Amino acid sequence: MRFGILGPLRVGGGESTVTAGRDRVVLAMLLLRAGRLVPIEELVDAVWEERPPATARAQLQTCVSRLRRRFTELGLAPETIITDPVGYGVRTAPSDLDAEVFARSVEEARAAAAAGRLANAGERYRSALALWRGPALGGIPSRSVRRRAQALDEQRLTALEECVDVELRLGHAAELIDELAESVDQHPLRERLRGQLMVALSSVGRQADALAVYREGRRSYAEELGIEPGAELQALHQRVLAGDLALAGRETRPIAPVRSLPRAIGDFTGRQETVARLVKEIEEDGTRIQVIDGMAGSGKTTLAVHVATALADRYPDAQLFIDLHGHSARRPLTPATAVAALLRQLGVPAERIPEDTDDRLALWRTELADLRALVVLDNAFAADQVAPLLPNGSHCQVLITSRRRLIGLDEGRPSSLPVLDADEAIELLGRVAGAERIAAEPEAAAEVVRLCGHLPLAIRLAGARLAHRPRWRVADLAERMLAGAGALAELTAGQRSVGQAFALSYEQVSPAAQRLFPLLGLYPGGRLDSRVAAALAELPLTDTQELLDELVDAHLVEEVQPGRYRLHDLLREYARLLLAAPERQAERRAGLERLLDYHLAVTLAIARTIEAAGSRRNIPVHTPGRPDLVAVPAAQGRAWFEENLVALTALIRLAGEEDFPAQCWQLARAGWRLNFDGGHLDELIETHTIGRRAAERLGDEAAVAAMLNYLASAYFRLARFPEAIRVMEVALELRRRLGLRGDVLSTLWNLGASYAANGDFRQGKAKFDEALGMINGQGDGNELTNLLNNLCFALIGWGRYAEALPIARQHLILARQTGDMAQVAHAFGHLGMIRHRLGDLGPARRILRLALYLRRKASNRFGEGEVLNEIGVMERDAGRPERAAALHRDALMAMMEAGDRIGQCASRNLLALAMLEQGDAASALDLHRRVLVDAGRLGARYEQARALQGIARCVRNTDPAAARLHLTRALGLYRQIDVPDRHEVERLLAELG
Repeated sequence: MRFGILGPLRVGGGESTVTAGRDRVVLAMLLLRAGRLVPIEELVDAVWEERPPATARAQLQTCVSRLRRRFTELGLAPETIITDPVGYGVRTAPSDLDAEVFARSVEEARAAAAAGRLANAGERYRSALALWRGPALGGIPSRSVRRRAQALDEQRLTALEECVDVELRLGHAAELIDELAESVDQHPLRERLRGQLMVALSSVGRQADALAVYREGRRSYAEELGIEPGAELQALHQRVLAGDLALAGRETRPIAPVRSLPRAIGDFTGRQETVARLVKEIEEDGTRIQVIDGMAGSGKTTLAVHVATALADRYPDAQLFIDLHGHSARRPLTPATAVAALLRQLGVPAERIPEDTDDRLALWRTELADLRALVVLDNAFAADQVAPLLPNGSHCQVLITSRRRLIGLDEGRPSSLPVLDADEAIELLGRVAGAERIAAEPEAAAEVVRLCGHLPLAIRLAGARLAHRPRWRVADLAERMLAGAGALAELTAGQRSVGQAFALSYEQVSPAAQRLFPLLGLYPGGRLDSRVAAALAELPLTDTQELLDELVDAHLVEEVQPGRYRLHDLLREYARLLLAAPERQAERRAGLERLLDYHLAVTLAIARTIEAAGSRRNIPVHTPGRPDLVAVPAAQGRAWFEENLVALTALIRLAGEEDFPAQCWQLARAGWRLNFDGGHLDELIETHTIGRRAAERLGDEAAVAAMLNYLASAYFRLARFPEAIRVMEVALELRRRLGLRGDVLSTLWNLGASYAANGDFRQGKAKFDEALGMINGQGDGNELTNLLNNLCFALIGWGRYAEALPIARQHLILARQTGDMAQVAHAFGHLGMIRHRLGDLGPARRILRLALYLRRKASNRFGEGEVLNEIGVMERDAGRPERAAALHRDALMAMMEAGDRIGQCASRNLLALAMLEQGDAASALDLHRRVLVDAGRLGARYEQARALQGIARCVRNTDPAAARLHLTRALGLYRQIDVPDRHEVERLLAELG
C-alpha cells in the first residue's frame, strides 16, 4: 500500500510522510476522496477554515507542487495527483490505499459471516483491523479532515463490534475481555461495545464485573448525554442480574423420540440455553450426575425430562423416571420402595426383587452394570434418599431434581434453576393462552408475568385461566391479580396452585425456620441481610444465619450474594398471607415494630456522625434497636444508606400506613441529610410529606415544623423556591410559637437564601438581618457559621463580591474555631469564588482546589459541582477550553447525582461556552437551547438569561438580528433580578449596533 490514512498520514508504502502542515491537510483531503475530484473551495475551507487569504488559490497550487516533488522523492509518479479546473484528485490502484483495502476486507468478512463461515469471517475481520495504526489521520487538526476521518474511525469501531460478535459465537470470550475493556475505556458511550464486554465477562463467570461495566456506562451516559442506557443494554443488564446470559451460537441438540420417559411438554419455553449447557456438560465433560434444584414451580421436572429426551439416543438400553415424592402430599419414598419401582421398570419380575433393602440395591446396581441407561430421580427430598439409588455403571447417566440443595450428596454437579426472563415468560404465556391473544395486549401480558414473578408454574396457571375464559381480556386477569386476595388467589387451576406448592416446601422446614420465614415477608425492600432477619425474629445473629441457610437450601429464600437474601415476589406474598391470619396479628405487629426500630437505630447513628453540630439538635434522641446488630451497618455510613434507600423509603411509607407515627417521622428526619447530600430529592419529599402527616397525628408541632423545614430543603434544591418559602414560613410560625430559638434562627437564614434565590433580595436581606439581630453576641458559633454561610451564598448570587468577601473570611474563621469541617468546606468554596470574581486568580485557584478536596471528602456532590464549575470558568478564561469542558462535564454529573436542577442548568450553560471556545458552535447552541427550556420550566431567570446570552454568542456572526433579540431578552431578565451580568449584555448589544 502506497498511502496510509488509517492512523497518521503515510506516503510511499513505508514510514515516510509529508511534514508541511498545509500540504498534509491537502493530501489528507485528496486521499479521503481517492479517485474523485475535490473542489478547490473544499480544499481552501479545509486549510484555512473561516479565514482564507485572498491568495488562497495560488497557495493551494504551491501546496500541490510541493506534494508532487515529495512524491518524486518517494518514487511515486507526480501525475498521481490529478489537476482539473474544478479541483484536484489522487489516482489510486485497488491496493494503494489502506482505507480501501480495509473496506474490501470488511465486506468479505460480512459475506462469510452471513454464509455461516464464522472462522473465515473472524480471520477477515482481524486482517482488516490490523491495518489500523491509530485514529484516522491523527495529528491533522483541520476540522474538515477531522469530520471525514471520524467517519473512518466509526467504520473501524463497527467492524470491531461485528468481529467481536463473530468471535463470541466462536467461544473466544476469555480472549476478548482485555481488548473489549480497552475499547470501552476509549469509547465509553458505545453501547454495543459495552454490551459485548458484559457478555464476555458473564460467559467466563465474572457476573459482578459485568454489572460494574453496566454501572460505569450508566454514569457515563448520564454525564455526557443526560440519558439512561438504551433498551437493549438495559435488557442485557437484566439478563446478567438473572444469571442466565450465555454466548450466542450455542444450539440445542435435536430431540430424540421418547419411549421410556414422561412426555416432554410441547410448550417448553425459555430453557434452551440451560438444556444446551447441561447436555454439553454430560456429552463433553463426562458429568455423570446432574442435580437440578430450584424453588417450587420453577420447572425442574420439565427441564429434566427435556434434557433426558435430548440425551435419549446416547442411552438406548434404558430411560427410567421416578417421582420420589420429596415435596408432595404423599410421604417421600424410601430408597427401598424407590429401587423396587425402578427394578420393575427394568422388567425385573416382582418375585426376583429381594425383601432386604441392601439386597435390592445390590440387584439394582448389578442390573445397570452393563447398561447404557439414563435415570431421572425426580422430586428428591434429601441427599440420603437419592444416594443409595446412584448406579455404579460407567455408562449410566443420572438426573436429579429437588426443591432443596442436596449439599450432602458426595458427587454430582448442581444447577440452580432461575425464573424465566421477561421475553421467555411472555412467550410461555402465549403458548398456553394463545399467542395472538397475548400479542394483542402486550402491556397487560407483561404485567401478568411480572405478577407471576416469571415463575413457570404461575405463568402456566395464569395462562390456563385465560385459556378457559375466552371472554376475559388479559388486562382483566392482571386487575384481578392486583386486587382483592392478590396474585396467589388467581394462580390456581383445579387441584394445582402456586400457594399449595409453596405450602409443601414451607411445611418441610424446621419450626424455627417456619417462624422466621413469614417475618421476612414484612421487609419491603429487595434484599435484606442477616441482621435485618435477626431483628425481625428477635434472635441471636448466629442462630438467624443458620435458619437463613436452611431456607436457602429449601429454595424459600434466595441468597443473591454472600450475606444478602431475597424473597421471590410470590413467596413474599405467601409469607405475608401466613402472617395475615387473625391469630398472628400480634406477632405481625411486633415484627413490624422491631423492623422499624432496627432501621431507625442504624439511620440515627449514621446521622449523628455526618450532620453538622448546628443541625443535630433536631435529630431524635430515641435510640431503639439492639447494639449487637446496629454497630456494623452504622459503621458503613453513607454506603449502608445508599444500599438500603428503597427499603428505608418503603419503611417510612409502611410506618405511616400501619400507625407507627413516632418511628415514621423520626426515620424521615434521620435520613434527611443522607437523602439531601445524595440527591435523592424525590425520596426526601415523599418521606417528609408522610412524616409531616404522622407528626400531625401525634400532635407534635415541633416535629411538624422539622418535617416542613427539611421538606423545604428539597424544594430549594429543585428550584421550587415559592414552595420552599411557603412551607418554611409555616415552620417559622410554629417555631416562634413554641419558643424554639435555635430552630427559628435556622429557618430565618434558610428563608433568606430562598428569597434571594427567587430573586427577592430585599426580602432575603430582611430575613438575614433579623437572624443577625437575634444572635447579636448571644448566639453560639455554630449558629453564626450557618447564618454567614447562607448570607455569603446570597451575596455571591447577587453579585456583591466586595461585600461578601469579609463575610466569607469571618465564616471561615468561625468554622475553623467550631471544628465544623462541612462549614469549612463551604467557606473555602465561597472565598475562592469571590477571589476569582474580584480578579485575584492565583489565590482563587489554590483556595478552590482546597475547597474541592474538602467537599469531596464530605460527599457534598452539589458543592463539588459548584467548585468544579468555578475552576472550569478559570480554565476557559486562561485559554484552555478543552480542560474547562471536562470540568463542566464532571460538574454536570455531580449536579445530576445531587438532584440540583438549577445546578444542572448552570453546568450545561458553562459547558456550552467552553464548547463554543473549542469551535463547536452547533453543540453549544443545542446545550443553551436545552437550558432555556429547562430553566424556563423551573422559573430560573438567571440561567434563562445566561442561556439567551449564550445563544446570542453562537449566532451573532450568522444571524445578528437574532443575536440582538436574544440579548435584549437576557437584559430584561438580568434587570429583573438585579445582577451585574447585565453590563456584559449591554456591551454586546452595543457591539452589534
